Amino acid sequence: MPHRTIPALAAALALCLVSAVRGADIFPYEVHETKLENGLKVVVIPFDSPGIVAYHTIVRTGSRDEVEAGHSGFAHFFEHMMFRGTERYSEDDYNDALKRMGADSNAFTSDDRTQYYIVGPSRELETMMDIESDRFRNLEYGEDVFRREALAVLGEYNKNISNPFLPMYERMRELAFDRHTYRHTTMGYLADIRAMPGYYDYSLSFFDRFYRPENCVLLIVGDAEPEATFEMAARYYGEWQPGYEAPSIEAETPQVEPEEATIEWPGPIRPHLMIGYHAPAFSDTTTATAGLDLLGQLLFSESADLYQKLVVEEQWVDFVNGSYSDHRDPYLFTIYTRVKSEENVPKVLQAIEEHIAAAQAEPVDADRLERIKSHMRYQFALGLDSAASVAFTLSGYLSMTGDPESVNRVYAQYQAVTAADIQRIAGEVFQPERRTLVRLIHPTTGAAGGS
Repeated sequence: MPHRTIPALAAALALCLVSAVRGADIFPYEVHETKLENGLKVVVIPFDSPGIVAYHTIVRTGSRDEVEAGHSGFAHFFEHMMFRGTERYSEDDYNDALKRMGADSNAFTSDDRTQYYIVGPSRELETMMDIESDRFRNLEYGEDVFRREALAVLGEYNKNISNPFLPMYERMRELAFDRHTYRHTTMGYLADIRAMPGYYDYSLSFFDRFYRPENCVLLIVGDAEPEATFEMAARYYGEWQPGYEAPSIEAETPQVEPEEATIEWPGPIRPHLMIGYHAPAFSDTTTATAGLDLLGQLLFSESADLYQKLVVEEQWVDFVNGSYSDHRDPYLFTIYTRVKSEENVPKVLQAIEEHIAAAQAEPVDADRLERIKSHMRYQFALGLDSAASVAFTLSGYLSMTGDPESVNRVYAQYQAVTAADIQRIAGEVFQPERRTLVRLIHPTTGAAGGS
């Protein structure tokens, strides 16, 4: 970072930290937004990063939107296919353009979004708009390329399934959800991935349905002038034709009894436990989201009594964590731990249940709650230290609501959460009949010496 930018950046961070203490809006930078006639929302945030911009395209489609049976995994698949070129810019041409700019480019997929980003020189903003608008409007690939990439996705799945987390995560979601598309992971079902090479025509229809301007947000953070950027966006994206129709996603029925499963791992391994409790959808207008985030810190952070007991004092587990992740529809509060020996599994489960019960029985310490609120706001503020980090932070909220003000509304809810709210939310979420437990073990050894 050039030395001349440090005072301005420090001033912005100081403003953000003051806001964190006083309870004002947490997001310190001015947000400029417009919507093109075709429905594309364009958000520009000037940031003191001379010569640098972060250029994000948020497609508000993830594995949640894969409603047709036998076709899970296509949102993630398009994260790959979007780099395969157009008539104007072949795959090699696209990569050459990025190299000439000295830009970094990548993408990722989650349950609720697919996101593409470039970080590069602001003088090349128009080039970025040219190549990005072209591939979002005119992606082109043949059947041979499609099949090769589908096989590459299968290879990625086979690599990921070697980590105990993925098979546990798959099984938990299959048990916890009967109807909603959160039943399958972002990678998709293995059978669907194996069958994917035969669905070339379906892939074209998927792109046509979901890659539409009114289902996307263009977010640009850094050394960019808002009005000039809006004018440029209108020129490059204005002819992108609308036509998005939201899929009909079946609501999940309430879980009425606990679910359990055991996965037998082929090699020696320590027991793993994953627990999921049904939780509400993301909200920036109620205390649910903020309260669940705070519960994660109160019960499972390194300063929490449970962590101290399981990891530090008794040394029964290697780690334990629990958290709520933002989702557009009701999802899960997830707890994950690796136990050092099979004989400790019942004691670990009992300790987790006891600490949850304590949070349900009486309000948490109000002073500790306020310290955690302060810590989370300071942590948020200190993370806004580059154009890239600001873009990644805000993009999460844009993917949930499409509204950049969601970040301020959520952090206002953090301030509003009381100890009584925490107790109430713990009682509503951590209900035994809404629990799903997945164990992963090595049956022949009991995992006593695994690692």
